[in-house]
Amino acid sequence: MHELSIAYSLVDLASQSAIEAGATRVNSVHVRLGALAGVVRGALEFSYEIACAGTLLEGSTLVVKELPVRVYCAACDMEVELPSVQRFCCPRCDTPSGDLRQGRELDIEAIEIDVPGDVKGEEHGNTGATDSQGDSEQK
Repeated sequence: MHELSIAYSLVDLASQSAIEAGATRVNSVHVRLGALAGVVRGALEFSYEIACAGTLLEGSTLVVKELPVRVYCAACDMEVELPSVQRFCCPRCDTPSGDLRQGRELDIEAIEIDVPGDVKGEEHGNTGATDSQGDSEQK
């Protein structure tokens, strides 16, 4: 289950960003998950709880925004959303396309934190990215 290593990477990236922002607590981590990322959402959510134990993120919520597969269709000269990941053909004209524009994402979009003196949680975006193999990268 590689979702556990991915969850640990997400927690590490969010923790680093929260500490840099002076956070006392992380309330939620918002991630974008593409349909082709190779990650099972339920397994990631379960693993996230395990990875958060004993960290600044303990008790936080993982908010997952699922992204469909989008390709560029040269015949229609537009980006289109595929109805299925089983068939990479434009749903409008049925032309095959391998020009993937969206669907492999697995990255942190924002984190919601508590900062001393802050009235409510503060959101911080683009803290980092984790690819489908669990490798992390600072942005």
